[in-house]
Amino acid sequence: MSPRSRQALAIATACILASGMLAVGAYALWHDLTPDERALLQPVLEPRLGLLIMIAMVGAGAAAVWMKSFGERYLLAPALVADELGLMVGTDPNRRVKSDASPELARIAEAVNALADQRRSLQDDVEVRIAEARRSVEEERNRLAALMSELNQSVVVCNLDGRILLYNSRARLQFKALSDAPTAAGGGEIIGLGRSIYGVFERSLIVHALESIQEKLLRGEAQPMANFVTTTRAGQLLRAQMAPVLAVAGEGEAEGQVSGFVLMLDNITRTFEAETRRDQLLHGLTEGSRSSLANLRAAAEMLEYPDLDAEIRERFLKVVRDEVQGMSTRLEGAATEFADSLKTRWPLDEMQGADLVAAAQRLIERKLKLPTKLEEIQPDVWVKVDSFSLLQAVGYLASRLSDEFEVRELRFRLSQAGRLVHLDLIWSGQAMSTETVMSWELEPMSFAGENSPLTVRDVIDRHDGEVWLQREKTRHRAFFRFLLPSAAPQERLEAAAQLKGGSRPEYYDFDLFKRSAASDALDDMPLSALTFTVFDTETTGLNPSEGDEIIQIGATRIVNGKLLKSESFEQLVDPQRELPEASTKIHGITPEMLVGQPPLGRVLPAFHAFARDTVLVAHNAAFDMRFLEIKEQSLGIRFDQPVLDTLLLSAALHPSQESHRLEAICERMGVHVMGRHTALGDAIVTGEVFLRMIPLLAEAGIRTLGDARRASEKTYYARVKY
Repeated sequence: MSPRSRQALAIATACILASGMLAVGAYALWHDLTPDERALLQPVLEPRLGLLIMIAMVGAGAAAVWMKSFGERYLLAPALVADELGLMVGTDPNRRVKSDASPELARIAEAVNALADQRRSLQDDVEVRIAEARRSVEEERNRLAALMSELNQSVVVCNLDGRILLYNSRARLQFKALSDAPTAAGGGEIIGLGRSIYGVFERSLIVHALESIQEKLLRGEAQPMANFVTTTRAGQLLRAQMAPVLAVAGEGEAEGQVSGFVLMLDNITRTFEAETRRDQLLHGLTEGSRSSLANLRAAAEMLEYPDLDAEIRERFLKVVRDEVQGMSTRLEGAATEFADSLKTRWPLDEMQGADLVAAAQRLIERKLKLPTKLEEIQPDVWVKVDSFSLLQAVGYLASRLSDEFEVRELRFRLSQAGRLVHLDLIWSGQAMSTETVMSWELEPMSFAGENSPLTVRDVIDRHDGEVWLQREKTRHRAFFRFLLPSAAPQERLEAAAQLKGGSRPEYYDFDLFKRSAASDALDDMPLSALTFTVFDTETTGLNPSEGDEIIQIGATRIVNGKLLKSESFEQLVDPQRELPEASTKIHGITPEMLVGQPPLGRVLPAFHAFARDTVLVAHNAAFDMRFLEIKEQSLGIRFDQPVLDTLLLSAALHPSQESHRLEAICERMGVHVMGRHTALGDAIVTGEVFLRMIPLLAEAGIRTLGDARRASEKTYYARVKY
């Protein structure tokens, strides 16, 4: 029973006792009187019976007021102090207990605060020592994370259960491309810490590769690896190289035990398609040329006869001309279609055009002391270039312009032109001849003390591009135009997106090496060992059974006790109904923001995949789950995983508190509220609150998922239905 319930019971008991004592006293006094005394008093008391009852009620009320004050001092106040102590021990060591309910309780609070100050001092000393010991390990982890994030190849590290414990940014983009869900999931339903790699690869394929590696280890090979090519469920062709992660052998353990594996992935779908088309073309050229060559051979043999009739000779010559023309046409078509495959090309990197221009500006201004400006730089233009040699060429031309034509300012212009990109180097001043331009193109490049054996023409040929001089007579300007190959825009990960955490995403957790999916039953597992999806929804209203719809879903994940803000799900939803103005005032979502967004029929399956194999967590989860449950039958999905509600857990932890609203819980637990009333913002705040609840729940004896569910069911709020 909660302290407030005990207080109410005490007040009711005091009222009943006061009323009962008055009634018993009056009854005993009446029966102690003689009949004559009764007859004498009865005419006096009967008219005043109402006054006597009122006096009795006033007495009972006075007893209730006294008991309420007594309960607040000696029942409710200790419970509130106990809550403060739990929060101080479990979530905020800097918190201090305040109580002015009674002098005795105030002295206890002072003593507790003194002990807390001593504890904080000792903890600070311990934390300093731990930080010193852990600094080198953290530096190694940061170096590894930095290196992994910069690799151009997709890398995924898994434990033997196939649970992902490390991946890099390239892998995240790779898996996003494999996802068939809307932009909401963005591959998050496939890749993430603690997720299973078997969502992408067949388990038997991984097992076979591991067995192959184990055999190589037994043979003593220094670098045991396995390679395979597979088709994903999304129809993509992946080439994978697998390497083992070997455990450090303990005392009495064998060397070379595999504890996990590293997958290096390449999407070869386009390469395979291009090679297939090239093979088909080569086969067509071979078969098509075979008949042409046979005709040419027959015509040549006939033309060797000296006495051949002129008309017949002309006919065979026409055969030769036609066949040669046909072969020439086929070869030219093949060369045009597959020029990239049929030519030997210098390795080129894909980069954003604006970055290339910025690098050229820095080079010219730093080495030539020549000011530069920008003109019409189109955003989202990507080029495929050898940036080092191309910048050398741009710098060399800028140097010649400055030295020979006294150009004092250069401008850059960048634009898309179909499959090519135009990069213009612009200047004002004296015109130059075409012969001068050609001589500059063919001379080895030398500027600012740097020499290169390459010429501008060599660099342009490497890019299979062109460069020429062009004049703008009306503006008295000229420019060199570089024609460069364009590249498809690459999606970049948000480096510091709103509500998505610190400077580096949480892409690794090596503690997952120790975790096994096939351990205990879910209800018997500790809360600290589970994986959670914390989510929230924004809706058109509060009545799902009356037609209100979801307009936004936001979610994030908790893995191994860490809130992974970088692994988030956020998607607006077209409700396909009117959005009331009253709801817009709460969450700030307008009807214009929902135009063009996917319907719930596409978003909810993506969220279902994102939350697979996790425990759902929400604040006032009954409300959000009702919206999901209503759609389960029509969409053919079911959210059958366990659900925890921070509202119910707060009521179980702190039954004496008046409010269990999310803001009130955040204030009690020292959680900073940001992004409130957005789905992802509320999900992240709820996740922070839930993480701070876990140690408090453990102190209260609520350690497993089953404990948490049973404690939640006993609260009053568990009976609320939507």
